[in-house]
Amino acid sequence: MSNATTREKESQPPEKGRTFFGQPRPLASIFGVEMWERFSFYGMQGILLIYLYYSAARGGLGIDQATAAGIVGAYGGAVYLSTIVGAWLADRMFGSEQVLFWSAVVIMAGHLALALLPGVSGVIAGLLFVALGSGGLKANATRIVGSLYDEHDSRRDAGFSIFYLGINLGAFLGPLLTGLLQTTLGFHWGFALAAVGMAIGLIQYSFGRKRLPAEAREVPNPLPASRRPLLIVIALVGVALVVVLVLLRVITAQNLALIVIGLVIVAAIAYFAVILSSKLLSAVERSRIIAFIPLFITNAAFWSLYQQQFTVVTIYSDERLDRNLFGWEFPVSWVQSINPIFIIILSGVFAAIWTKWGDKQPSTPLKFAAGTVVMGLAFFLFLFWAGGGKNSTPLLAMVGILLVFTIAELLISPVGLSASTKLAPHAFEAQMVALYFLSVALGTAMAGQLAKLYTPETEGVYFGIIGGVAVAIGVVLALISPWVLRMMRGVR
Repeated sequence: MSNATTREKESQPPEKGRTFFGQPRPLASIFGVEMWERFSFYGMQGILLIYLYYSAARGGLGIDQATAAGIVGAYGGAVYLSTIVGAWLADRMFGSEQVLFWSAVVIMAGHLALALLPGVSGVIAGLLFVALGSGGLKANATRIVGSLYDEHDSRRDAGFSIFYLGINLGAFLGPLLTGLLQTTLGFHWGFALAAVGMAIGLIQYSFGRKRLPAEAREVPNPLPASRRPLLIVIALVGVALVVVLVLLRVITAQNLALIVIGLVIVAAIAYFAVILSSKLLSAVERSRIIAFIPLFITNAAFWSLYQQQFTVVTIYSDERLDRNLFGWEFPVSWVQSINPIFIIILSGVFAAIWTKWGDKQPSTPLKFAAGTVVMGLAFFLFLFWAGGGKNSTPLLAMVGILLVFTIAELLISPVGLSASTKLAPHAFEAQMVALYFLSVALGTAMAGQLAKLYTPETEGVYFGIIGGVAVAIGVVLALISPWVLRMMRGVR
């Protein structure tokens, strides 16, 4: 066999004909690493908020509840904000596959810091590493999944739904096991288990990474070597500036969520401007980016409600939910596993529906609109138990509400991941996924900021107004969906 023939074979995506549940076989490798990363991520996040606001006597840090909720929201926003860094490194320097691998290493280091370092120092170091690593992994895992499909492959949305199943297998098991360790051995044992989960994911991915297509290793828009020193200087100045602002108390725990919201808005505007002004874009690609703007806004609104699972819903579950299970009060974090159970059950159903309908399925804008409306309706359901006392909300009621959360999520989240790859210009593939995650970052940080407004005394107004705004935004997107679809230029 000639060298030319060998190079040609190596450049082709391997094992395209073999399947993983009817999808390209390399999906299995990304499915696995994302599952274990979500195990560690949601396992840690399931106990994070109560670790921050529980008293020292209960193993926590004793931070006031509103500030703790803001920190969790800001941290969640920072995770998705850092997808910019991970995507940029993939597009300009290392390729998605390399960035994904090393991001997993950084995540594991973050969980170890939370497990081994005491007090606030462990929280700062741990959340910083987990946020940076998760951002890098999320953007590039999604981009690699997108690389497994042609632009018009009807299996794409179904493939992302199966990928989403892997995410939620991890999200289901993580809070169950870390919560059990937290209640029996302490918070740091729960954080340690999250580190073990990420280590398993890293080992699994190391064995399967060779099967990924060559496109996963490409650097679409390489950064000239002459510009790298300037990049290092800018990064060091940025870190120094943050340190100075913290020392001067310009950045505090109390205003952290608001600062992240501001940073995400600035970053999103800048990102849209940079991509739209690029000479590398064709007219079709530029039109598709414009179509993504209303999807971005709607997605941010959706996640500002959905991510309150980790702020308001966690507080609600700790104080208002009847968690008595056959005479035993189960851990607060176990509530976080209810949603993944429904995802596991229903993701295959949604994947089958989209596959069966094929080209007749609702368009992406209509799916976004429906998901946001349903999410608003889920918040309306809290109104039935508004004003109740401690342990006044039945567990079955929370299960029902989180079922509606799940239906909303499946209408918009895997579809959003898929849309970000379908609408992406070739020169900005991973960065387009990062732009999608910026909308999630905005919504997540808003979930932390909104949580500061929640009190049991005013919860009827809180749930009613926020739910109503979400419904209104979804309706508006549905009304303008024909225009959005035209601007998507052939992508549905």
